[in-house]
Amino acid sequence: MSASETDGHGPGLANFLRKDLVGGVLLLIAMLSALVIANSPLADAYFGLRDTHIGIDFPGLDHTVGEWASEGLLAIFFFLVGLELKTEFVDGELRNVRKAMLPIVAAFGGVIVPALIYVAVNTINNGDPSTIDGWAIPTATDIAFAVSVLAVVGSSLPVAMRTFLLTLAVVDDLIAIVIIAFVYTDDLSTLYLLLALVPLGLYTFLAQKFPDFFMQHHWAAWVILLPIGIVTWLFVLEAGIHATIAGVLLGFAVPVKKVTPRVIRQEEPELGLAPALEHRFRPLSNGLAIPVFAFFAAGVAVGGVEGVTRSLTDPVAIGIILGLVFGKLIGIFSASWLMDRFTPATKDDDYTWLDLGGLAMVAGIGFTVSLLVAELSFGIGSPHNEHAKVGILTGSAIAAVLGGTLLTVRNAHYKKLRAQGVEVDKMDAV
Repeated sequence: MSASETDGHGPGLANFLRKDLVGGVLLLIAMLSALVIANSPLADAYFGLRDTHIGIDFPGLDHTVGEWASEGLLAIFFFLVGLELKTEFVDGELRNVRKAMLPIVAAFGGVIVPALIYVAVNTINNGDPSTIDGWAIPTATDIAFAVSVLAVVGSSLPVAMRTFLLTLAVVDDLIAIVIIAFVYTDDLSTLYLLLALVPLGLYTFLAQKFPDFFMQHHWAAWVILLPIGIVTWLFVLEAGIHATIAGVLLGFAVPVKKVTPRVIRQEEPELGLAPALEHRFRPLSNGLAIPVFAFFAAGVAVGGVEGVTRSLTDPVAIGIILGLVFGKLIGIFSASWLMDRFTPATKDDDYTWLDLGGLAMVAGIGFTVSLLVAELSFGIGSPHNEHAKVGILTGSAIAAVLGGTLLTVRNAHYKKLRAQGVEVDKMDAV
């Protein structure tokens, strides 16, 4: 990987697909396409395709198209999440706990408060006790969407704001992974779990023992590591654990730094296999895995004005919308303020509390993981799952508009300061 490849500005389709903005736009197109088709004369064809079984008569290899998208393709996204988390813990913002403490605690606040709001709404309107199962739906922040909004409106915002949002979103993903693993794992099979340890151990050994080989020979990761990863994914799925956890485990197994720092093909001297694989697999995630999952997960037949009204009056949707729009803002902002006020952790001086409020609003965009948690909570095709989708889309849209508008105003402010000669640390818009 050359320096130009590392920053994503080199030529070619792959580098184009690595950009946060492009990933977010493709996600948005997939979501809107699903909504339009699911409410058009093509609706029967859409739902028929989503529910079509594809595979062979073998454990773990016979699923509907929708299940392949959520349990198969989305594992690629979570593999990259695992790589990113590992990199952040070893050589990123999360390495210095004291420095990262404010966005870390803010992430927990942004999980706890939305969950409490959802539970409160569905406890007061307790016509169906099963709605409580969706308490984790509004706790997620969609990294791709949130960073894309920041990329669109924040060309002049301080870099520290993007760092805060990324750190918060990464920790949010870690929390989501824990929730999925411990809350939405049923009928655990010890046999398959033990079997999964075999390919996972082999994968870890090869990645840790021969990182230079996999970095020098790009084909090797696809031919050697990928098949072992697929076997691990299959056993984890059959163990009763959601297969996205396999992606995270595989990501965590990859080394971040080189044991003996040396330059390979003009790479950074200490750049290890994890950043390299993240770079290589990012186009696959942004260009295929996430859009396809979004296309089959976001499609909901709203049933016109009456259907939208019915969905938005369901406590499930109400709790999700309030959680994403207000819960995220209150949880993230209040946790940040309390940390800054009463602990050694401090807010970065490059941005203001008003800026942080805009970031907290944008963090209310909970799309990819929220849709996944909704399916795990209620099941594909259930009325509550359909209403949850409407709530996720509505809450995320409101959060994006409110947060994007405030950050646009703040971006104009920083742009004006720079025009006046005031030095402002500019954000990379891509």
